Amino acid sequence: MKEFIYPEMMVHVPLCTSKDPKKVLMISENASRFAKEMLKYKGVKTKAIEPCLNAISALEDDLYDVVICEMDSDIKLLAQIERISKEDAVLCITHPSLDEVDANKEMMKSLARYFKIIMPFNVGGNKTALLASKEYHPTADINLQRADMLDDNGYYNCDIHIAAFAMGNYIRKEYLGIIKN
Repeated sequence: MKEFIYPEMMVHVPLCTSKDPKKVLMISENASRFAKEMLKYKGVKTKAIEPCLNAISALEDDLYDVVICEMDSDIKLLAQIERISKEDAVLCITHPSLDEVDANKEMMKSLARYFKIIMPFNVGGNKTALLASKEYHPTADINLQRADMLDDNGYYNCDIHIAAFAMGNYIRKEYLGIIKN
């Protein structure tokens, strides 16, 4: 897999889903790989922290529009993300493979406590992430102008954005009632 696909998808999908992202929190051991993509958004403030609950808990109630998270989800993490995110926030979070049904169902049920929309999407190769949103649907509310105006992408565009959410019937059936769209 090309190295640029994953960071492009982890950044652009949530930022082009959010109505007007101004503040982005990146929870990652390697947030620098997202930095190049974040530079494409003028006027958006970013903060990067290590993926540990103590680092997230130490954040003030400084509300974020988008949270990009590479950390195993649990209820304590999600409660902290809820505390620091705006009413219409978008979360992009890594998760176990969609083949790990029980772990994913548990994670999606936890996300459902805080987010109205929860949808898996392809981030390149066989990897998927979850987009959780309090307000905006990733395919219905995509900001096409923002997505089309991004320069120097190797992979991401508005068509890829929408196509990334296409899932086979076996996944739809397995997660029926859990994926919230």
